[in-house]
Amino acid sequence: MQPTLVAVAHGSRDPRALATVSALLDRVRELRPRLRVRLGHIELNEPLLDTALAALDPGAAVLVPLLLGRGHHVKHDLPAAAARAPHLRVRVAAPLGPHPLLVEVLRERLLEAGWTPGTGAVLASAGSRDPDSAADTRRTAALLSERLGGVPVVAAYASAAAPSVPEALRALAARGHHRAAVASYFTAPGRFAAQCAAAAPGAAADPLGAHPALARLVLQRYDAALAARSADRAHPAPGHRSGHPDQRELAPA
Repeated sequence: MQPTLVAVAHGSRDPRALATVSALLDRVRELRPRLRVRLGHIELNEPLLDTALAALDPGAAVLVPLLLGRGHHVKHDLPAAAARAPHLRVRVAAPLGPHPLLVEVLRERLLEAGWTPGTGAVLASAGSRDPDSAADTRRTAALLSERLGGVPVVAAYASAAAPSVPEALRALAARGHHRAAVASYFTAPGRFAAQCAAAAPGAAADPLGAHPALARLVLQRYDAALAARSADRAHPAPGHRSGHPDQRELAPA
């Protein structure tokens, strides 16, 4: 039997967040009907990840973070939760971003919001103190700039990192982009997404949401984690159980 896909959302007090993530996972199930798909949250919403893992029968699971970069949650919280589920053999997949599929969704959301070609944009994300997370957001901003025809796209953050969205908008205005759009680099609606959108002088895009491309990406991350596990078993490195630091088997076989 295939390992269970456990999608890990951050959690939010905004009721639209849970509805959006649930709709996204419905799309995942439509794409792969025989795959068991479950949901766990890091905080604020039920089921919490520990509860979701405890409810699984003994076997294997792949945690797919519905997060957009390498930050504390991916590097620490998910492996810690997996270690608290000794009845499972757990693999932690890479976060969703950066990835070209995300860029396509970001572009589509901007167009829906009224973005016009030639207009600069701010890529607004939650923010993290982890430098890898910021690097991932900047990489997505660069990919989005290319996809939008070379217009400037500045990565900005709602917390924990600089620049803020207002600071990024001022920087773009100084370059002649006075009505820059804000691209919402959030999986689902929430406080930070609303805060970033409110700062936009021009178009403010919706979060990524339950887009079909996002559902395909969730499955790609799941499949990549399983492929890495198979490669580890075929070519085990001395003293190591796995290769990629964001795709680890965390419980004993």
